[in-house]
Order: sequence, then structure tokens, then C-alpha cells
Amino acid sequence: MGRHLIEKTSGWRGSREIWIQAAYEALIEAGIDAVKVMPLADRLGLSRTSFYGHFSDRAELLDGLITLWQTKNTGNLIRRTSDYADSITEAILNVFDLWLLPDLFDSRLEFAVRNWAHTDAHLQNLLDEADTVRVEAFQAMFERFGYPPFSANIRANTVYLTQIGYISMKKTGPMEPLRPRLDRMPHYAEIFSGQPVTDAETARFFARHPA
Repeated sequence: MGRHLIEKTSGWRGSREIWIQAAYEALIEAGIDAVKVMPLADRLGLSRTSFYGHFSDRAELLDGLITLWQTKNTGNLIRRTSDYADSITEAILNVFDLWLLPDLFDSRLEFAVRNWAHTDAHLQNLLDEADTVRVEAFQAMFERFGYPPFSANIRANTVYLTQIGYISMKKTGPMEPLRPRLDRMPHYAEIFSGQPVTDAETARFFARHPA
């Protein structure tokens, strides 16, 4: 993305949210090494001093990015697995909304954070914890519909690792046609659950995601 165009008055130092958004864009575009104060200041048309009006140092800015990832991706995933559903297949289709709506689950951010964790031991620990919590949420979803714990755990890992593998292979975004991906999803739900997806469930899912 290009430089932000921001209307500002003399002495304006931006906001914490604007700096985090600029850091997010740099992380997505070029990785963690691009998230540095001066390049971000240039991107925003602000001074280095402006940055220190909102953050004590770069580490605090990076913590803001991690919090964004935790809140958006892990938080929304846990909430989605708990959403109301009449059947396990409907529950799985509810979860699939995450993979299709970036406002719910940001796959580009997930990919960038996983790459970043290769060079940051603390973040890797947080990522390992997130993976555990997410699988536990999926397992609880399956158990809610009567699956024994062992079976629920295997199915939970299958759902989760399939999507993380999908993200890791960068098979998300505008280069992939939406319609074929949507058409496959009810079949994935049937494979993951061992239960047929009803026509009504498929229709509701497609209604939420018109191609």
C-alpha cells in the first residue's frame, strides 16, 4: 500500500491506532523487519518524535500487533465455535465463515505472524498457546454434539490443521476464485463431521457468502 493520506493540523502526532495500522500493513507487505519506526513515520508523513508520543519503544508497537492478532484471530475463532447451531455440520459451516470473512479472521495476518514467530521465541510460545486453545475450542464444539473426546480431538485437529496448512501455502486471497472454494466447503463439513450437510444448511451458508 502507498503512503497514507492523512488530514492533519500542525503538531498533529497521529494516534496509537494509526501507528498500529501502519505497522500491520508493513508486516503484511514485507514481514517483521519492515516494521521499524522511521519507515512507518515516512509512510504516515509524521516524525519519529510523534511515534514516541504513543509508544515507549518499538517493542511496545510489536506488542500492539500481537494483541491485534490474538483478539481478532484467536478471539473470533473461539466465539465462532460457540455460536448457535442445530447440528455439527451447521456449526462447522459457521466456523467456515472465519476463512471467508477477513473481518472475522485475517488470514494474511495469520501467515505473517507465523513467519515472524520463526525469529521470535516469545511469539512462538504465544503461537503454540494459541494453537492449543484453538484446537480445544474446536474439540469442545464437537463434544457439544455428542462426539467422544478422542474422536472430537482428532476431528478438531483435522479441521484446524487443514486450514492452517491452507494459509501456510498462501492459497487465500483474490487469486483464488471464490465460487469453487465455496462449493467445496459443504463437502469439507461432511468429511470433518461424518454427517451429511442438509440442503437448508448449504443454502443458508451460500446466502451468507454470495459469490
